[in-house]
Amino acid sequence: MRSAKISRKTSETDIHLELNIDGTGKPNIETGVGFFDHMLILMTKHGLFDLNVKCHGDLQVDQHHTVEDIGIALGQAFLESLGTKEGITRYATVTTPMDEALSTVSIDISGRAYLVFNVEGLKDKVGNFDTELVQEFFQAFASNAKVTLHINLAYGDNTHHMIESIFKGFGRCLDQATWKNPRIQGIPSTKGSL
Repeated sequence: MRSAKISRKTSETDIHLELNIDGTGKPNIETGVGFFDHMLILMTKHGLFDLNVKCHGDLQVDQHHTVEDIGIALGQAFLESLGTKEGITRYATVTTPMDEALSTVSIDISGRAYLVFNVEGLKDKVGNFDTELVQEFFQAFASNAKVTLHINLAYGDNTHHMIESIFKGFGRCLDQATWKNPRIQGIPSTKGSL
C-alpha cells in the first residue's frame, strides 16, 4: 500500500494528514475553511485516494497559512507515498468540465518542482474563501511533491465552478499519473531516477 502520514506543527498551523494513493476515494477533511474542505473532498473522491486532514490554523489572521501549509503537507505525503516511483505511469493530462467551466491539468512526476498556473477571471472570493489561495495551494503542493504541474483554465463564468473543475481534474490527474503500468520496468526515466 502506497501511503504516508505527515504531521506539521508551526506557530501558524497544526496539521495531521494521512494519504493512501491506492484508496477508494474516502475523504475525512477538517481544515476550518468550508470551501477548501469542499474542494479537497472533491479532489479525493475523483482521485480515488483516501485522505484524512485535520488542521487547526490561525484563521483569526486569515486563511493563507492553513491552505498553503496543507499544500505543503499533502505534497510531502504524496512524495513519500510514491516511494521509488518504479512502474508508475508518471505523466497524465486531464480535461474536466464543470457546467460552463473547463480546465486542463497536466502533471509530470519528474522530481522537478514547477507550477504553471494559467487561471484568469476568478472573483476575489467564493463565500469567505480567498480565491488567490488556489494558486498558493498548488504552488506548495508542486514544490513539496517535486512535480511539474500545469493548470490551464480554458473558460468559465462561475468562480465556484471554475475552481471545482480544477480540483476535480487535479485529483483525476494524480490518480492516472500514479497508476502502476506492468509494461514499465523500473523507473520511468532514461536517467534512471526521478
